[in-house]
Amino acid sequence: MTDISPKPHLDHNHVRNLLAGMIRIRRFEDKCAELYTQEKIRGFLHLYDGEEAVAIGIIPLLKHKDRVVATYREHGHALARGISMNTIMAEMFGKAEGCSGGRGGSMHLFSQDANFYGGNAIVGGGLPLAVGLALADKMRAQHAVTTCFFGEGAVAEGEFHESLNLASLWSLPVLFVCENNGYAMGTALKLSEAETDISAKAKSYAIQSDVVDGMDVVAVEVAAKKALYNIRETGKPYFLECRTYRFRAHSMFDAQLYRPKEEVEAWREKGPIVRFKGWLEQAGLIHAEEINDIEKEIDAEIAEAIAFADAGTLEPVEQLTQYVMASGQSKQPAEPAEPGKMVEMTYREAVRSGIVDALARDDRVFLMGEDVGRYGGCYAVSKGLIDEFGPGRIRDTPLSESGFTGAGIGAAIAGMRPIVEVMTVNFSLLALDQILNTAATYRHMSNNQFGVPVVIRMATGAGRQLAAQHSHSLEGWYAHIPGLRVLAPATLEDARGMLWTALEDPDPVLIFENVMLYNRSGEIAANAGPVNIEHAALRREGADLSLITYGGSLFKTLDAAEELAKENIETDVIDLRSLRPLDIETIIASIAKTHRALIVDEGWKSGSLAAEIGMRLVESAFFELDAPIARVCSEEVPIPYARHLEEAAIPQVPKIIAAAKALMDRV
Repeated sequence: MTDISPKPHLDHNHVRNLLAGMIRIRRFEDKCAELYTQEKIRGFLHLYDGEEAVAIGIIPLLKHKDRVVATYREHGHALARGISMNTIMAEMFGKAEGCSGGRGGSMHLFSQDANFYGGNAIVGGGLPLAVGLALADKMRAQHAVTTCFFGEGAVAEGEFHESLNLASLWSLPVLFVCENNGYAMGTALKLSEAETDISAKAKSYAIQSDVVDGMDVVAVEVAAKKALYNIRETGKPYFLECRTYRFRAHSMFDAQLYRPKEEVEAWREKGPIVRFKGWLEQAGLIHAEEINDIEKEIDAEIAEAIAFADAGTLEPVEQLTQYVMASGQSKQPAEPAEPGKMVEMTYREAVRSGIVDALARDDRVFLMGEDVGRYGGCYAVSKGLIDEFGPGRIRDTPLSESGFTGAGIGAAIAGMRPIVEVMTVNFSLLALDQILNTAATYRHMSNNQFGVPVVIRMATGAGRQLAAQHSHSLEGWYAHIPGLRVLAPATLEDARGMLWTALEDPDPVLIFENVMLYNRSGEIAANAGPVNIEHAALRREGADLSLITYGGSLFKTLDAAEELAKENIETDVIDLRSLRPLDIETIIASIAKTHRALIVDEGWKSGSLAAEIGMRLVESAFFELDAPIARVCSEEVPIPYARHLEEAAIPQVPKIIAAAKALMDRV
């Protein structure tokens, strides 16, 4: 295609809209600063003064179906996108009438109607999300553009590089807009970046990139038109570095000791409103009386917004936990059909079968992760699937856990059903930001406007002599986080069927597959289907002692129960299956029968899931207990390499038996 430089149509109506749009943002921000001093707006308040030309030069060019991902300095973006000033102000007052129901505040403005996917308080955190939104649009041939705004401070984050690489690698329709205002909080660009030409960083990922004077609204608009034309024609990403300046502090807490007042004043003299207004008056395109009328209209709109916010209501405390998870939308399967023909398979094959079922059943489902395609997966779970379903649905990703996990989250928000495979649980810590700060919070923070129906699978556990860095059991960490559902399938039926149900869930689901189970084989009904993921399962019944466990420890616990039975100690064995939410009712029902509890947990004892279960039993079933609650957990040590030490570090059958006998006073 031929390169174009579209000229702006600077008729009176258009220049009036450009000027009015910038003045509207400026005066809104000025009023917000005043309201902050009156303590009507609290928390962090990041104002957009000085950067108005970027939002007004770009956002009005977008179509309604296009998506916007903003940063924490997003009031200007939200106003330019057409979100009601009333609801923005009410949000900043923390009122239920706010655009996020008062749950997000200044840094987290959301609007499903406007395809506005929120500000993001995490520097660079919105970049992977934008990539995922664009990926969903590309996979469904929606021909939409996702525009992602971020500051120059974000270019130091790994998510910046991971996101640009993915967008370029997969040719995704993303317009990356770097609002380079010179300072990341209080750190000047030259002090944080060896290469201060940010556009050069984008070019290094083979992304077409332009630099524009971000204080010139016409220049920004021209550059944006060119960029959007390129994206719509090629489907490829584009990068705009808008060199601008914020006139106010980083936030209202900031004393601005890092930059001289003379520097700020010099930038104010070439500010976007002063510049454009002066040019328009000089060219006779607008007159002082009309500017005065514009300002009066805006002041009236701001006064109305303040009145709306003041009159707004506070959400009742009784609704505090509303929208942490979708209410009444989780689809649990009906009772399973009568088992059909039994077939032999391994746990690995059961997981694979579940993935195949999902891909065949729903064209929104795709698998993505490191080496899931051509390599067949680190644990060979997805071997051969790329030949069956193609590289579009079995997506090999770079080694960029935060980037591709965030992209999976974005694709899920846009309506796809991604299965994100993180190779091992320790690698998931690189993606923890996206899981914790985006996936787990999005529904609640957006006041139920957006859900995140993503499934994230990862291998967990010790026993393969992989030493300290590849032998973690961190399920309990993730079970700590509201907004997530956490599963630990141990049986073949759960390995195959939990994925089905998880993909029907409207919220993020994490599935932990213990590495020691992959080669375990057994029989499973050929017609095995989805399984309920809300309830624990009683795997063995007995009246003397309740053994509570999950995942890789289940079969050790069952083996221990067999040995205990030989000594006339009959045990209930409860497979938790779901670690968040915990099915505490099933556990309490067992305790009411046995009056003794032993929890087997491969996590470390300190701060463990076992500790959580024990405390809940103390809170809810204390008078049912005839003995102290006992635990068998991993030793407080990084998992060693030497086999005898590794075996000593994690729960084993003899330890479980010994602990059980101690509870029964049979040492």
